[in-house]
Amino acid sequence: MRRRSCILLSAACLATSLAISFAGLSAAVAQGKYPDHPVKILVPYGPGGATDIVARMVGDEFQKVTGQPFVVINKPGAFGMLAIDEMVKSPADGYTLMVGNVSTNAITPILYAKKMSADYQTTVTAVTNLVDIPAFLLVTAANDFPPKTVAELIAYAKANPGKFRYGTVGIGSYPHYDMAYFAKRAGDLNMVGLPNKNGAPGVIQDMLRGDAQGAFLNVASTAGMVQAGKLRALAIANRTRLAEYPDVPTMKEVGLPDVGTVAWNGLFAPKATPKPVLQALFNAVQKTLKSPELVAKLKKQNFNIVPSESLAAANLWLGTEIKHWQTITSSVTIEVPQ
Repeated sequence: MRRRSCILLSAACLATSLAISFAGLSAAVAQGKYPDHPVKILVPYGPGGATDIVARMVGDEFQKVTGQPFVVINKPGAFGMLAIDEMVKSPADGYTLMVGNVSTNAITPILYAKKMSADYQTTVTAVTNLVDIPAFLLVTAANDFPPKTVAELIAYAKANPGKFRYGTVGIGSYPHYDMAYFAKRAGDLNMVGLPNKNGAPGVIQDMLRGDAQGAFLNVASTAGMVQAGKLRALAIANRTRLAEYPDVPTMKEVGLPDVGTVAWNGLFAPKATPKPVLQALFNAVQKTLKSPELVAKLKKQNFNIVPSESLAAANLWLGTEIKHWQTITSSVTIEVPQ
């Protein structure tokens, strides 16, 4: 009887050991096989903006690292909800992902929680942060718009209440909140927001025509226009001045240290995606972001490469960002469509 019990116990231990080994083997196989066909990346904006630029640059290098294309699909509209909705309704297999930013993946889940087709925090997971993106506080040079410094802009807005029009990439986007918070901090200025559904490229066109006179926009999308003298950079939301623009002060230097967003782009996936697939994806993207060629390209755009240390760190980062924007959206009142 005692011998039989020992045999049964040994068999049970062996079965458990085999199960554990098989599970580990399955995970390794899953990681080894992913990706084995093209990966679709949803971008919640049209072509040409910073989010699109980052997705395409990372995608080109991802293909070299993995041998599989990173196919970028532009899906603008509804404050990022169209892209998020398509991603979470797609098979959670690592082949439909999203590159999003502060507006779409931190602010939209707060402002439009009731309009989303599914609960954001239980259906979306962060894979990794990708880059931080400095932003200019810009004014147009069209129609001889006079301000050449932040102080002059504030003075102009005070002398012309309700006449200064600023562009935004959408109602409730982070550039919208940045300008609204700028108005609040600069003395409750009376300024008018002018949203453009075509994102940063649309706002740039509004400013080139003089329809919009100012905006917070990322450096990557606007550098050419600044260098051509068509847009005027008054300050930059960044930790330091940029070497390419040594005469452009930081927001801190002009006395408004908490105004303006150092934006980010991150990679997101459906939360139900198997952990081995997420880990394989994370590993591939980490390797991608270390490519000297990609590093040089991103640096040229003045993007700061800031990958998360792990999948857990990525989700901690996203949670912190959402909490931060819950504070901001509570302190600045913007009427958003519901």
